[in-house]
Amino acid sequence: MSLSVQSRDPRVVSGQQTGGEPGKTPGDAPPGSGRTGATLRSLGLLVGAAALVLVALLSVWVGTRGIPFTATWHVLWNPDGSETSVIIHDYRIPRTLLGMLVGMALGLAGALMQALTRNPLADPGMLGVNLGASAGVVVAIAFFGVAAPLGYVWFALAGAAAASVGVYLLGSSGRKLASPERLVVAGAAVTAVLYAFNWAILLLNPRAFDQFRFWTVGSLAGRYYDVVLMALPFIAVGLIVALFLAPSLNALAMGDQLGRALGVNVGRTRALGAVAVMLLCGAATAAAGPIGFVGLAVPHIARFVVGPDQRWVFAYSMLIAPVLLIGSDVIGRVLGAPGEVQVGIVTAFIGAPLFIALCRRRKLVML
Repeated sequence: MSLSVQSRDPRVVSGQQTGGEPGKTPGDAPPGSGRTGATLRSLGLLVGAAALVLVALLSVWVGTRGIPFTATWHVLWNPDGSETSVIIHDYRIPRTLLGMLVGMALGLAGALMQALTRNPLADPGMLGVNLGASAGVVVAIAFFGVAAPLGYVWFALAGAAAASVGVYLLGSSGRKLASPERLVVAGAAVTAVLYAFNWAILLLNPRAFDQFRFWTVGSLAGRYYDVVLMALPFIAVGLIVALFLAPSLNALAMGDQLGRALGVNVGRTRALGAVAVMLLCGAATAAAGPIGFVGLAVPHIARFVVGPDQRWVFAYSMLIAPVLLIGSDVIGRVLGAPGEVQVGIVTAFIGAPLFIALCRRRKLVML
């Protein structure tokens, strides 16, 4: 006895396809698939790594105080305790390292969030992480008198964790698992509550408002090695978890039912994904403040280059995002000299036009 299955895909007729290999539809393969495509994508990673090294050198060289490149290069490898050496090693290098960490975290968190929700317009803030971190900072300033960025960090992490847990519990309440739609709705509800909570406290406390408004723009300035070392373990764990989930997210891109048929534990994947987003975005926001457009725009740039495979999207997002963030920080120093423009403002000016241009050039890749 033979059974015939009629496909709902218009590209497949009576078990045969309009082109391509058997068992695959023409649109399933990413651009440049095959051995040649993998080689090109690997070369692209090398180019991205070179670009990251270049902007890192620019970040160490360029600042409010002009230092010749030869002097910068010399004290970079030969610290001698001079004023130039102190500026490079105590101020600019930790700022650059933090930019790398925060950029990687935001880029990967954005790609992970879009994959989890299958929503091309999702960003890390959709789970309430940014507002949760902001609520923690508001509490730290208004009730505990915290004034230093390092003091904000633990409160911001606690707020981000509480918001993420609240969103996931709301999204998974009842007998149903936390579907993308339920997570988005729960995230919107928690975000609205936290937004009202933050501004209720700030409007009643002008001192806290004055202090908070500088943090909320997002900046890498005034962060030293202690902040870098604080954020490093959380971001490292988040990176490992996110990269581990990439193959499962590729399967879930075709739907929960097909993902289960392929052996993916949907509930565990979403729970681990939410934990990774919380660690990545929570630590990044705690260290540098809320920085917009990086987590939203960078994954689309990565998919435009390498296609929908989450393994490559994650890898490219981890390179493109720090290049964008550190480059924006350098531009802010140049434009605002002798002061500087905060990096959160520059990323909005750069990221928004890039994202709009990408949307106009081609449709958003549906996840």
